[in-house]
Amino acid sequence: MRIVIQRVSCASVTIGENVKSSIGRGYLILLGIGENDTSNDIDWLVKKVIALRIFDDEQGVMNRSIIDVGGEIIVVSQFTLMASYKKGNRPSWLHAAKHDISIPLYDEFCRKMSVALGKQVGTGTFGADMKVTLTNDGPVTICMDTKQKE
Repeated sequence: MRIVIQRVSCASVTIGENVKSSIGRGYLILLGIGENDTSNDIDWLVKKVIALRIFDDEQGVMNRSIIDVGGEIIVVSQFTLMASYKKGNRPSWLHAAKHDISIPLYDEFCRKMSVALGKQVGTGTFGADMKVTLTNDGPVTICMDTKQKE
């Protein structure tokens, strides 16, 4: 499982002409799910994301978590994070999980993230053509891969 966390001052997901989710200060999380990912990967990521200290404290040092600042989260599924680009110039998504695996894991990730955050996280719509807008604050962008835990 791979995620890209972007610390934002605001973000939104629009599908067609309708805004599906929008937040102020917090995280926009792009989530890629691989064919071998499990609930254990979700548990590890949720714990890391919630505890991650990338918001400034009073001294301007990144020392506060999303909980500390009362931040919000949007989670957007993005299978392209699982791209393999070793051969040729056209990426392959051979290792991205199929819908029967990825949709339940995406839903579980969002559910567990909501519980850990203490409020509902915003979402996109799995498989939809989404327009994601954000104002990256910092900019601060963190990438995590559950296969790189050690």
